[in-house]
Amino acid sequence: MSRCLVLDLDGTLVDSAPDLAAALNRLMAARGLAPLGLSEVTTMVGDGVRVLLQRAFAARGKTPEEADYDAYAADYGANFAVATRPFHGALAALQLMSTQGWRFAVCTNKPEAMARDVLAATGLAPFIAAVGGGDSFPVRKPDPAHLLATLAAAGAEPAHAVMIGDHRNDILAANGAGIPGIFAAWGYGTPAMAEGAAAIAHGFAEVPAIAAGLLVA
Repeated sequence: MSRCLVLDLDGTLVDSAPDLAAALNRLMAARGLAPLGLSEVTTMVGDGVRVLLQRAFAARGKTPEEADYDAYAADYGANFAVATRPFHGALAALQLMSTQGWRFAVCTNKPEAMARDVLAATGLAPFIAAVGGGDSFPVRKPDPAHLLATLAAAGAEPAHAVMIGDHRNDILAANGAGIPGIFAAWGYGTPAMAEGAAAIAHGFAEVPAIAAGLLVA
C-alpha cells in the first residue's frame, strides 16, 4: 500500500491569503466598512468562506447578509490566482516524495471546485490523487470523517497516512482519525494550534523526512 500525505490547502500547501484578503477588502469597501490587514485576515482563515466573512464583519461590528456571501464568492472566484502561490519548497517536496512512492491528497474546508481551481492554477493538480473539499462530504474538518473520506477517495489507508496542516482543525482531524498530524509552522495558525501534533515542520524541506519517520513501525 502506498503511503499518503494528506495536505491542508490554504496556509499549508498554498499561500492564498493575499487573494482572500483582496476579495474580502473589496467587499468591505463596497459595504462602507474599513479594510482588514493581511495579518488580520490570516487569523480568520481555516473554517471556510462563511466563517471567514462572519469573522471579518464581526471585526467591524457587523453581520454579513446572504448577498455578501454570494458577492464574495463571485469576486474571489474571478481573482483567486492573482497572488496565490505554493509555499516555498512545496513543489520540491512533492516531487521528492513522489519518487519515494508517496501519493498525495488535499483535505480542505474550501469548496471542492474552488480548491481544484487553485491546485490547477498553481501547477499542483498533477500531484493530487484526491480532493476532499468543505462541501464534498456531509462533514468537514475538524471532523475526522472528512479526513477519512478524503483518504478513501485517494485509495489510501489510515495506517499508511500522515496529515499536515497549519490549523487546529487539521490536528484535531488527524488525531480523531488515528493518523499522525504534522503542524505546518509556516502557515496561518498560531503556535498554540500545534498542541497535539505528532511533529512540527518549520519548512517544506523538513516534511519528507518527518512524514517518513512518523510511519516507521
